Amino acid sequence: MIKKLLFAFLLCFSYLGFSQNSSLSDQAKVSILTCGTGPESYAMYGHTGIRIQDPVSGIDVVYNYGAFDFSTPNFIGRFVKGDLQYFVTNGSYINFYYNYQTENREIIEQEIALTSAQINQLFEQLNTSVYSEERFYTYKFIDRNCTTMVVDKINTTLGKEYLKSKTTNQSYREVLYPYMSDFYLKLGIQLIFGAKVDEPATRLFLPYEFKKSLSQTTLQGKPISTSTETVLSANKTTPSFAFWNSIYSLLTALVILALFGKKGVQIGYFMVAGLLGVFFMVVGLYSMHEELSWNYNALLFNPLLIGYAWCLWKEKTKAAKLLAKIIAGCLALYIVYMLDKIHLQIVWPFIVLQAYWLGKGMLKKN
Repeated sequence: MIKKLLFAFLLCFSYLGFSQNSSLSDQAKVSILTCGTGPESYAMYGHTGIRIQDPVSGIDVVYNYGAFDFSTPNFIGRFVKGDLQYFVTNGSYINFYYNYQTENREIIEQEIALTSAQINQLFEQLNTSVYSEERFYTYKFIDRNCTTMVVDKINTTLGKEYLKSKTTNQSYREVLYPYMSDFYLKLGIQLIFGAKVDEPATRLFLPYEFKKSLSQTTLQGKPISTSTETVLSANKTTPSFAFWNSIYSLLTALVILALFGKKGVQIGYFMVAGLLGVFFMVVGLYSMHEELSWNYNALLFNPLLIGYAWCLWKEKTKAAKLLAKIIAGCLALYIVYMLDKIHLQIVWPFIVLQAYWLGKGMLKKN
């Protein structure tokens, strides 16, 4: 795995054989490359690149705004905090192609209608990005990534925001949801995301959404994308159903807890749930990622559950009942807020279990 990632990383630097100040001929053309999804978390949503070809100058290069360095000190911590530096690289198209062929990920190419002057302007901007301090940028999941950087460059070249989201009737969470095929990864991501991702998806930030926008956008009455071609096909396989990686395994586990969960099991569950809520709150305050702030899922995994678990353990029935009522009120607010949220369909088992146990706690005799 590490060798594979290192190989892909090194390929990004393999094509530096042209001058930053090179001028392109009238035969030059620009296309957007949309790359398929992969099983790794960083490849879950695909990738976007810009290809510039000029047969006269012998240039065929791809610019990639999605590079990052695994050897960055405190890599995970900086990624969570939101100050991890990504950077742009350029590499030969053939190496780019072979890299995605090795990973069995498709490449869809869309040529875009730019004038010769605009192509040269874009080429100069891209090279400036590669060979200057502009090379580095602070990664943001929605607002600044490999796709948004390309969208911004194209819009700047066009002189107007022609390329923009066509899915403003959906939230960012709803746009992201279909890409998450692994159930427990989907559950974890949906829980750690806060209110930001429930806003209307006004930003083009995913490769395939950008591809769709290109096919729907017109420039002076003509399609901005002059051609679309799948230059690399992937051997797609439909993942087989796995009980252990589905909501059914979660339901089974929680039903067993509900039916056979003694006092000690309840204490353990509430302690873990409360600590998870503390984690959501701390990360929301610590991280610069707006997507992690104002995480209302802390109403479900409520930090007060830690106190409730302690009261159960110490058999402080009166205090436990009071906390149960407060937590149940928070849970009711959470349910109302979640009624129009897409991830209600995967978190409802936790709601039911906690409501059941809290209800029993409130009805318990002194």
